[in-house]
Amino acid sequence: MSIDLKQLKYFLAVAEEKSFSRAAERLHISQPPLSQQIMKLESELGVRLFARTTRSFELTVAGKALMHEAADLLGRMRMTIDTIRQIDRGEVGRLRVGIVGSAMWGPIPGLLEQFQSQFPRVTWTIHELGPNDQWDALRGKQIDVGFWREPKIDEDMLRNAGLRQELAFREDVCIAINAQHPLAQQDAIELIAIADEPMLTLHLDQSAEPRYLIQCCVNAGFQPTIFQEAAEPQTLLAMVGAGLGVALMPATTSRIGWPGVRFLPVRTNPPSANLYITYPTQDDAPVVRAFLKILHPAGE
Repeated sequence: MSIDLKQLKYFLAVAEEKSFSRAAERLHISQPPLSQQIMKLESELGVRLFARTTRSFELTVAGKALMHEAADLLGRMRMTIDTIRQIDRGEVGRLRVGIVGSAMWGPIPGLLEQFQSQFPRVTWTIHELGPNDQWDALRGKQIDVGFWREPKIDEDMLRNAGLRQELAFREDVCIAINAQHPLAQQDAIELIAIADEPMLTLHLDQSAEPRYLIQCCVNAGFQPTIFQEAAEPQTLLAMVGAGLGVALMPATTSRIGWPGVRFLPVRTNPPSANLYITYPTQDDAPVVRAFLKILHPAGE
């Protein structure tokens, strides 16, 4: 048996119009090929679908049953095609987003809100992970995109891992200092001004970012004295508020009121806290493409 959707479409048009001529006009074809398709369908099924007389044109019992089933089948097919097209446009699916904790103090929440507004049928989840864990999760296909900060990963390393990394948001580092510290009264300071202060930093083996910041201090003319390391930026800020040292933090951190902490811009050549997005290059992921269009609208 060989029945295609075109035959069912033709049959349904004839059944609904109760006229070959009106059905042919509706389908934008001539009547003879339409009649041939209906005859072929009846032959394939081995049943009569229409009871034809010189005065009447009615569906048989089998024809009425097929009319119902064909309408249902074609309707579901249209829904399936529409869903597939929505999936291809990234309008349906799931997006798993890896982030470093400090990213949620900046533009990421607004980005996710915009994405949800434009793609309401996409479900997304946040996975708060350090850069090293995000790297492993991306390679293991446990997340779809990852956000972390400077330094940018070497292109050869990215290529070998099947990943691509792009700048998402530009941001500078600022100095978090206790509000009672004499330097806290200034509007901005040079990085070398904290050369003699105890340095609070994220774990140096947690990612390349804290090592990059230490190197920025070295480039500014001093080797910082590491007093304490911590796993989370809010732990560093709590220690700054307690007067235990200073910390280099993304400038967006200052948007939140941290008790006993002031955030000072670095006056000359501030270290970068740029936020990068990393994602697989090989996977055909329409939802990721849709997300990237929100992040980088055409022309920007």
